[in-house]
Amino acid sequence: MTLRERLSGADEERHSQPVPAVAQQAYQELKKTMHQMILDRIDLERLRRLTSEQFKHELALLVQRIIEEERIVLNQQERHHLVLDIQYEMLGFGPLEPLLNDPSVSDILVNTFSQVYVERRGRLELTDITFHDNAHLMKIIEKIVSRVGRRVDESSPMVDARLPDGSRVNAIIPPLAVDGPLVSIRRFGASPLTVQNLLDYKSVTPPMVKVLESLGLAKVNILISGGTGSGKTTLLNLMSGFIPSNERIVTIEDAAELQLRQPHVVRLETRPPNIEGKGEVTQRALVRNALRMRPDRIILGEVRGPEALDMLQAMNTGHEGSLATIHANTPRDALSRLENMVGMAGVNLTPRAIRQQICSAITVILQASRLTDGTRKLVSMQEITGMEGEIISMQEIFRFEQTGIDAEGKVLGHFGATGVRPRFAERLRMFGAPVPEDSFDPDRVFS
Repeated sequence: MTLRERLSGADEERHSQPVPAVAQQAYQELKKTMHQMILDRIDLERLRRLTSEQFKHELALLVQRIIEEERIVLNQQERHHLVLDIQYEMLGFGPLEPLLNDPSVSDILVNTFSQVYVERRGRLELTDITFHDNAHLMKIIEKIVSRVGRRVDESSPMVDARLPDGSRVNAIIPPLAVDGPLVSIRRFGASPLTVQNLLDYKSVTPPMVKVLESLGLAKVNILISGGTGSGKTTLLNLMSGFIPSNERIVTIEDAAELQLRQPHVVRLETRPPNIEGKGEVTQRALVRNALRMRPDRIILGEVRGPEALDMLQAMNTGHEGSLATIHANTPRDALSRLENMVGMAGVNLTPRAIRQQICSAITVILQASRLTDGTRKLVSMQEITGMEGEIISMQEIFRFEQTGIDAEGKVLGHFGATGVRPRFAERLRMFGAPVPEDSFDPDRVFS
């Protein structure tokens, strides 16, 4: 079947309503064949010498020429879409490109070649975007991971990578993924959310922001806790923005995604093992190495293993003001997970000794949460006050109290202080970053 016949079949389906999926399939076939014809005609050596804009112009001319040669009936809008799709295939990430260019999309979830979901404003939506087949999806995955020096194949079927804009990508392929390749993309904007953004979204309140800013200036060690997609990284970026510009910051991550704006930032990233199972560089090794790099602060993207012990020791040995995130549903769960991770380091410490280390190292735990309506909030700020017997004691400074859900499914509630004056208030004053006493007034309520 010629290109012209394929497209005419697509047009008939488009106008005759019954099975729109057939039209989509015909268009995919047309695009695939057109892509192959362009690859057969184009001079790849000449292509390397062209700028991106020159190549786009040349590609548009070539697509137009093929359309005319094949006598395919397309209107101006259809030609424009076809040219764009071919450009995405050759210069970008294929069908994913329009979603990556859409600022309203926060997550992209690819469930094999035939199904793509996105998250907008905290809600999942099924899109009409598809790939040719699983082989086409695999090519896109390989293009993504190869740009950051990673690989994915049957011997290494899981991979973490990142896109040029910092977005985090996880891919898992057969034999682990039964039905075909799966891709999860966590989007990050070109610039991190500002304090004003979070205030506008009602994720925090002005008194909370004032306290967070003072904590950053006073070099208080902070652990940010929360579930998947709760806004931990956003909070980490926010807190890092309060670090003075004259300090040296070392960041350690599995996939670099932090967007710090200070001038003196050193970014470290772990490395997975090679095809022979060698060459792996873990977060624990990077934390140890970071101590030799003369950091003022160490920021650990996420604590998930034995590096927890090295992080606590760094916080206890002069690297004050360090930050880290951890997956947990409550501040108390965060401490339990941290204790378990220290145990994974293989050191012979009693539970009490581990808890004492945690108490000495960490002062504040921030709990981020994603509510049922998709909104993200800083729902609790707690201070670690010491040990009571065998238990780590904490006191809550700020909290978000949910009061219900309205007819549209929106969560109702309010922020407020608990009335407790934190012990770290004196440290804030000593560092020249005092917080007004009315910040802790329990009668001040923010909806």
